[in-house]
Amino acid sequence: MSELKNRIDFVYLFDVQDGNPNGDPDAGNLPRVDAETGMGLVTDVCIKRKVRNYVQVCKECAPGFDIFIKEKSVLNNSIDKSYEEESVKNAKDDGDKRNAAREIMCHRYFDVRTFGAVMTTGKNAGQVRGPIQLTFARSVEPIMSSEHSITRVAVTTEKESKNQSGDNHTMGRKSTVPYGLYLCHGFISANLAKQTGFSEEDLSIFWDALKNMFDVDRSASRGLMSARKLIVFKHASELGNAPANKLFDLVKVEKIGDLVARSFNDYTVTVNREQLPENVNIEEIL
Repeated sequence: MSELKNRIDFVYLFDVQDGNPNGDPDAGNLPRVDAETGMGLVTDVCIKRKVRNYVQVCKECAPGFDIFIKEKSVLNNSIDKSYEEESVKNAKDDGDKRNAAREIMCHRYFDVRTFGAVMTTGKNAGQVRGPIQLTFARSVEPIMSSEHSITRVAVTTEKESKNQSGDNHTMGRKSTVPYGLYLCHGFISANLAKQTGFSEEDLSIFWDALKNMFDVDRSASRGLMSARKLIVFKHASELGNAPANKLFDLVKVEKIGDLVARSFNDYTVTVNREQLPENVNIEEIL
């Protein structure tokens, strides 16, 4: 696998229509929102979950592409299993064993070498700081959450089925965002990639995940979610050639007209290539 040698920063745009992109358990699972500005939020944890789900489906947990943080996974069992390898058993002391186990976990699990992990809850496999870090995604404009009443015609008990009054239909609530366009910033460190073994092949899979992850993770509650733009800034060096914030400022997302946006076509996305710093290349993958 080829080594990653360049720092990368990227801008990722996705949208939601008639769905809840990321419910807040502290607010009755309403769509997350910045209370002061009304901007919608999607956490980095939510985005990473979708990347993990895509890789798990795409690679089918093939050697080197298993997922550490997955549903019903017992993390300590996965950590302890690394201590069964010969390289760990033959290590001289606890520090060497930890480092050997850490290397095994990075090699075995895609999400460990990509996003990092704390692996000290069982047998100590150390901590990994992942080369890919993401910000919260924030909506371009304030969102308006809509709440809908829902019913069901089936019942759960015989007693309910004999109720002739017609009022035994269970009532529930469903919250959605009519439309929201969200923007996320990402950072990829070539230096940390060298430490975890994150490769160019892994990066290609990550890009594929951002482009296609919504299509393998459909849910009625999330409505229609779609990847819209993936703008990548690739530096000529390992440590980078320009501050990330200056690169992100080159990307402008603006609404067309004064009407309420209800689709991606209501926005324009432009990139100021004329002010792109030297030794930084830009690529629009999506």
